[in-house]
Amino acid sequence: MTPAPCTRILGIDPGLQVAGFGVIEASGLQLHYVASGTIRTAAASGLPQRLKTLFEGIEAVLERYRPDASAVEIVFVNNNPQATLMLGQARGACVSALVTGGQPVHEYTALQLKKAVAGHGRASKAEVQHMVQRLLRLPGLPGPDAADALGLAITHAHVGSAMERLRQAGGQAAAPGGAEPLAGRYRSGRTR
Repeated sequence: MTPAPCTRILGIDPGLQVAGFGVIEASGLQLHYVASGTIRTAAASGLPQRLKTLFEGIEAVLERYRPDASAVEIVFVNNNPQATLMLGQARGACVSALVTGGQPVHEYTALQLKKAVAGHGRASKAEVQHMVQRLLRLPGLPGPDAADALGLAITHAHVGSAMERLRQAGGQAAAPGGAEPLAGRYRSGRTR
């Protein structure tokens, strides 16, 4: 029997002050930890320099770990429009670096990450950290930003191949009741 091909996946948890990254290898159902960490920016340096730091940080991660695919968290609007705008710009810098580096970019919501890693959408940050530690058999608890990034990579490892098969089949697998195809619902982050 031929072993399943190994895919290296980079997860990015975007943030303006701290962006987490996590790299795993997936071979069939087996997941293996490669690396994780954070990219930090200094508030005193101003927004353009902070975005440049994020962009260059992601470039360095791509150069060092050479992933086959990447997963980035989708950002939602929260109570503070200014904070949401800043986070969106940080996410844009991260996605731009991935696309510039030739990466296929897959996007998942926090709800999808929590369901894939912890089994339910109301998981706390601590639950996500513990489940990432358990799933990847880590000797210690990863930091919250790195854990979210690793969780995004795990989410893509679990969901990405199924979504690719749906896409190749024309995305014709419909949701119950004749709703839009499942591939479209998952990609957009809706989970009716």
